[in-house]
Amino acid sequence: MDDSSALARLDRRVADCRACPRLVDWREEVARTKRAAFADWTYWGRPVPGFGPADARLVIIGLAPAAHGGNRTGRMFTGDRSGDVLYQAMYDVGLASQPTSVSADDGLELHGVRVTAPVHCAPPANKPTPEERDTCRPWLVQELTLLRPTVKAAVVLGAFGWQAALPAFQEAGWTVPRPRPAFAHGTRVALDGLDLFGCFHVSQRNTFTGRLTTSMLREVLRTAADAAGLP
Repeated sequence: MDDSSALARLDRRVADCRACPRLVDWREEVARTKRAAFADWTYWGRPVPGFGPADARLVIIGLAPAAHGGNRTGRMFTGDRSGDVLYQAMYDVGLASQPTSVSADDGLELHGVRVTAPVHCAPPANKPTPEERDTCRPWLVQELTLLRPTVKAAVVLGAFGWQAALPAFQEAGWTVPRPRPAFAHGTRVALDGLDLFGCFHVSQRNTFTGRLTTSMLREVLRTAADAAGLP
């Protein structure tokens, strides 16, 4: 089985997961009740798998799908304002074929990049519990293991994602320094054969207040893309 087939199989298994009762109840309730603006949508309402090619050289790790974003569209960071900011910046630095991501069939392609998260279900108030994070970790470990032959850099969005990603990288075979490096925007940590970058999350709180500007985001993405050997 080649890497693309193995990753597609993993994505299907992720989408069928029902391991966390609170998250299952929440994502399905949201999909039933919907938001008025999306009343004519059929919500995905399931765990959201990663998005991007199996031979990605760069991986971007977020937090979890948004209730009316990824949980609605079935694609990571698609259909919400956080995704609007992220994909515009990826397009600006040459990592995406178009600046918008509105649905799973909108034609968007990523260039050498895969987008994923440590928690695959939309959580209430955008806050998964540590137990839910740990329960979901094996999916990220398997995904990173499949990406390992090609991936050379990773961008982790936010402190929660950072805390979840470090043990996942370790379980996938990379050597993580001890003590574990602290999260900070713009931090860069050299693992064996991979450069790990920290970036403030593209949440509305961060982007609306200016804690994370588009130029800051583009700078991290461009630096990570260079480290990954992407044009």
